[in-house]
Amino acid sequence: MKVAVFSAKRYDREFLNVANASAGHQLRYFDTPLDVESAALATGYEVVCIFVNDAANAEVLKVLAAGGTRLIALRCTGFNNVDLKTAADLGLKVVRVVTYSPHSVAEHAVSLLQAINRKIHRAYNRTRDSNFELDGLMGFDLHGKTVAVVGTGKIGCVFTKIMLGFGCEVIGYDKYPSETFLALGARYAEPGEIGAKADIISLHCPLTPETHHIVNADTLSRAKRGALLVNTSRGGLVDTEAAIEALKSGQLGGLALDVYEQEADLFFRDLSSTIIADDVFQRLLSFPNVIVTGHQAFFTQEAITTICETTINSVTQFANGQPLTDEIKIA
Repeated sequence: MKVAVFSAKRYDREFLNVANASAGHQLRYFDTPLDVESAALATGYEVVCIFVNDAANAEVLKVLAAGGTRLIALRCTGFNNVDLKTAADLGLKVVRVVTYSPHSVAEHAVSLLQAINRKIHRAYNRTRDSNFELDGLMGFDLHGKTVAVVGTGKIGCVFTKIMLGFGCEVIGYDKYPSETFLALGARYAEPGEIGAKADIISLHCPLTPETHHIVNADTLSRAKRGALLVNTSRGGLVDTEAAIEALKSGQLGGLALDVYEQEADLFFRDLSSTIIADDVFQRLLSFPNVIVTGHQAFFTQEAITTICETTINSVTQFANGQPLTDEIKIA
């Protein structure tokens, strides 16, 4: 099948080509993200392959359908950037990568947590300037601390297992409780307990209308003063303006982000020689107790291999008229 791959980086091309070697689909790579202006590039392509910050809203989907596209293949787990109802109305199938390597994201969350707690980023900059002073670099032992895991799916459970290994008490929140989470030795929080007890909060839930800004001024005001917040899931889970105010007041002790709610105009590109006009993002970077990475938690060899193999497999299933194992359907 003819496949238009948007937001294609060097590594996307490399790993997709390997995954496609035996399948033989015709892959056409576009550096540009998918949006209403670039959608016409997919004319004549039966499949469009997109990533987290590509826009597949109603307007874009109508252009794709008119151009002959019949399948939207997301090479990621989240699908908040796709208008599923419009896709269904247009007869477009949508597939995603349900799971790749939960270890990649969970391990990155732990890396961010330790970096913000032990001030690794500040220590690195100091030692490069031959400054070996320790004042301002003190952290705390993870052992004995309470960690709240919001979202106890595969990634949340791997993160939980690691935190339990540090000797933490882990409490969780999820609309759909997990037996796996409980079997690890963690427990679900009582109402209000996360705010009262959690020294660390790590977000591992999908972005939905229900979870949008789940971390906001109200929830932050009820959090334990000085708590650390880690988000490796989706930027829209956190009200950034509210987080900034909590950082300024000291209510939030530190913030580690791999995602940002307005990241579509920033991440996955080199802006080092430009002036970033996003004042909110610039304010975030001005805090010494904030670390931001550019949506790289998923970025391991194992994860990218699985993502590309799963995506190509979905295209092959579609080409052969087989049931789509990873199809997203409207409930």
